[in-house]
Amino acid sequence: MDEAARLSFEDFKKIDLRVAEIVEAREHPDADKLYLLKVDLGDEQRQIVAGIRTAYDAGELTGKKIVLVANLEPAVIRGEESNGMLLAAKDGDLPVLLTPERDVSPGSGIG
Repeated sequence: MDEAARLSFEDFKKIDLRVAEIVEAREHPDADKLYLLKVDLGDEQRQIVAGIRTAYDAGELTGKKIVLVANLEPAVIRGEESNGMLLAAKDGDLPVLLTPERDVSPGSGIG
């Protein structure tokens, strides 16, 4: 790993990783690879835009627990606001969602 790319521990502590539950998944109207996900963080619901459509059907996402970077600045992606970013690994070209091993309440912190 490039030394310049390393984060200090203080910088890492600024990242708010939380468990979120996907409440709704629908296709982005203007992008073939994107979903609009409504996620529950326990005390609030948000919309995020996620590029996982090539790997998951919308029906299998509802109820799934994911890991979310909760404190990113909102971004507009193809005309839709995204308020967070889910974490996924790459398996070849396909994303694989990172999920908690056990059932965890939405909003639970990770750290």
